[in-house]
Amino acid sequence: MTQTTKIGLVGYGFGGRYFHAPLIASAPGVELAGVVTRSSARQAEVAAEHPGTPTYDSLAELAASGAQGVAISTPADTHIPLVHEAIALGLAVVCDKPFALEAGPARDVVQAAEAAGVPLTVYQNRRWDADFLTVKRLLEGGELGEIDRFESRFERFQPEPGPPASGGGLLRDFGAHLFDQALHLFGPAASIYCEADLGETDADGVIDDRFFAAIRHESGVSSHLTGNWVQGAPGPRFRVTGSAGSYLLEKTMEIQEHLLVAGRSPATEGESWGVEPGADWGRIERGGARAVVPTERGRWDTYYPAFAAAIRGEGPVPVDPWEVVATLEVLDAARASARTSRVVPLGPFSRS
Repeated sequence: MTQTTKIGLVGYGFGGRYFHAPLIASAPGVELAGVVTRSSARQAEVAAEHPGTPTYDSLAELAASGAQGVAISTPADTHIPLVHEAIALGLAVVCDKPFALEAGPARDVVQAAEAAGVPLTVYQNRRWDADFLTVKRLLEGGELGEIDRFESRFERFQPEPGPPASGGGLLRDFGAHLFDQALHLFGPAASIYCEADLGETDADGVIDDRFFAAIRHESGVSSHLTGNWVQGAPGPRFRVTGSAGSYLLEKTMEIQEHLLVAGRSPATEGESWGVEPGADWGRIERGGARAVVPTERGRWDTYYPAFAAAIRGEGPVPVDPWEVVATLEVLDAARASARTSRVVPLGPFSRS
């Protein structure tokens, strides 16, 4: 019988409340060991939504309670100091995205985790999106032939203020997922061109609310990535073009986020968790011919069981943190490109 793995949470804002706590609490063999938050309002929310789950004022208190691991879901500019603190306490760590504001501090903390022998991973949960898993299946099956272009968008119409400066801005926020997915599918970047407004923060403290990036992969594939917080007419989530046809998915965002925000979880949905209705499936087009493509089931529910297994020494962490450092180097280059309006080349990735 598998032992219970105790995983705590730091932060109970939108990310901690909806993207982490329900998935930790519903993971088999995992206990939500407690939430670190000093906010009385957040403490009340924890008590209402996860009865019996304790709250703590510090990571040290969480560690002393017997937690074996922790998920950090706080503003991006606090991630690296908190990860260092967790490592020093011997806690295995999941850090939310963006992992860091630049690649350098991320590289340092990954090296620190390795030196301490502490498991460290990053919450790139969008690798387990229903729509992304469908794209992976099509590529692995060769159904589109030789790929030449990958178009991917996170576009929303949310006129309220976008991600604040403490979150790193939209390029880092949405880009953390869009860049990660592109590099995961098509390999290292040879160069990047990016358009984004990276000027001073506006009255709401927002750095940027839209960007476009074109990555040329060493494999020869071009990835066109778009993030937009104020897009009145969001474009297709994916268009993947190849020599044998193109895959088009028009639904803008997949189902798991909506389920979690609605208060549902893998525990409430069972086998129907992450299943997209047929009306939201994409299609392969070959000229005038069209074929509907069933969407894979979303698998965010597999992340924390995999992290718990890594804590127990029974498998690797869900996401290699070095892959995320490599993605941050591409994001750093994207920011340099946006500032200079030039294509920025990228050299081989190094862990040193």
